[in-house]
Amino acid sequence: MTGRVLGLIVCLLVLPAIGAAQPVQIGEQLTVRSTVLGEERTIFVRTPRHYGEGAVKYPVLYLTDGDAQFLNMVATVEFLARNGRMPEMIVVGIGNTDRTRDLTPTKASMTRMDGSAIDFPTAGGADKFLSFISTELFPFIEGRYRAAPFRVFAGHSFGGLFAMHAFTTKPDTFNAYIAVAPSLAWDKNLVVRRTADLLRERRDLQKTLVVTLGDEPDTDPALNDLKKILATDPRPAGFEWQVQRFDDEDHGSLVMRSHDIGLRKIFALWQARPDTITSLTDIEQHYAKLSARLGYTVVPAENIVNLAGYSVLQTGRVDEALKIFEANIRNYPDSANVYDSHGEALEAAGKLEEARARYAEAVRRGEASKDPLLDAFKQHLAAIDKKLKSSQ
Repeated sequence: MTGRVLGLIVCLLVLPAIGAAQPVQIGEQLTVRSTVLGEERTIFVRTPRHYGEGAVKYPVLYLTDGDAQFLNMVATVEFLARNGRMPEMIVVGIGNTDRTRDLTPTKASMTRMDGSAIDFPTAGGADKFLSFISTELFPFIEGRYRAAPFRVFAGHSFGGLFAMHAFTTKPDTFNAYIAVAPSLAWDKNLVVRRTADLLRERRDLQKTLVVTLGDEPDTDPALNDLKKILATDPRPAGFEWQVQRFDDEDHGSLVMRSHDIGLRKIFALWQARPDTITSLTDIEQHYAKLSARLGYTVVPAENIVNLAGYSVLQTGRVDEALKIFEANIRNYPDSANVYDSHGEALEAAGKLEEARARYAEAVRRGEASKDPLLDAFKQHLAAIDKKLKSSQ
């Protein structure tokens, strides 16, 4: 297996006041040798912005058509995570070799609008492809990266069909599934019928399924049947689902919107509004509930905890704010910003020497990591030095 860095080259008109254009790293391209498939497969991996700042483990999102969909999925995950709607994630895009072979569950044909058949000679290899993912790709990713035990799968078109196939035949492979414009009519609505079987057989199913469709009238009947099945009670305990039709999107254009609503649904409990958190206990209770839903211990998000600390600090409850900031340091000891924030709370408590030590630590770590907030950390350190000098 080999690896190389992927870069997005930002092209700039070079003027005297502007430095040379620099590549922006977006991830790695790796090659995995598959015994199951008997070939090498290219995968694309993006780790979170804060991946290098501690030992936190991250959920992993796997998606098909990595050649085409990796960049827009990375952008969607980055945007939602920055805005506190979901966790930062490791994104793994799987490149194609024989797309039809890998993503279709059976040998079948499809019908054109004029009634003629579309044949797919290599179709029917989805079980083998799913075996590659579960027995070879999972160990590779989880051995190389800090992966939390929570996996999301996303696929488009035949990839959406594969998502439905995985969900209905081996649902425990992933914790959540996003099926974008799936080919539901494949083999006489095979995955729709299998969905009914699964929901009838399972009493407990701690999974989330999101299915989307654009303006595709030919698929509407199968989608309507699927929606009726999903809405039928009783449903398995813990099962969450959403079916969304976009009348203003076509088969290809709905991908990014689908990823957005899919991830929002999967992580619907993620957001903890800082203005509703009044204590460290509130934070712990929120993340205990979230951990129970997701099935693994979720470390409180650094930015959410930090904002909560400032919110509590502004109410004058300095001791409680200190507890919150101290908890953030325990969870993110390599982050420069958590020390700076703790320093502000210590300063508010009148503990100037301790505050100075925290500001100095923030500067030290910020210089080492080239933190974009380094100038602010230095300003806080200079200000506390001035205050200490004037108090002598």
